[in-house]
Amino acid sequence: MKKLSHAEILPLRLTPEAALENNRHPIILLLDNIRSLYNVGSIFRTADSALVAQIILCGYTPHPPRIEIEKTALGAVDTVPWRYEKDAASVIRELQADGWKVFAVEITDSGRQYDSLEYSDFPAVFVLGNELVGIDQTIVAATDGAIEIPMYGVKHSLNVSVAAGIVAFEAVKAWRRSSQKD
Repeated sequence: MKKLSHAEILPLRLTPEAALENNRHPIILLLDNIRSLYNVGSIFRTADSALVAQIILCGYTPHPPRIEIEKTALGAVDTVPWRYEKDAASVIRELQADGWKVFAVEITDSGRQYDSLEYSDFPAVFVLGNELVGIDQTIVAATDGAIEIPMYGVKHSLNVSVAAGIVAFEAVKAWRRSSQKD
């Protein structure tokens, strides 16, 4: 086994132009009231690697152009479609009207495990909230359900960018597995 060099990896990846033109996974990450520019940048980088359809930044979530976002995104703000909308609730209603299922990534009294996604759950939007208080209850109530990542230790949450990565890649896995069956 040999670690691949950057030069060996590069031909295996999409070009930025091809990434924007490629069929993307039917997954949207909606970031509501995220505080950290670095978390936003990290989520952009994860969204690029998972080839999600879009990132929607809401509330006081910082958005490009910002040097702090660019620093952790490493160019992903140019390869992931994104938009900023002030009001997450109105965006959720718009997406639901267009046939998207919207899931809060939050601990609730009736959440599903993050690995329970099925073909009927797509296209899917995953709402990620504030680093300290999570997703506002009014936004949770507007979603179609909640997805939870199990916490086996003392802490009851993960960093929002880590949670975004876990959920995004589990959703990609579920979509690819279930869409290949049809």
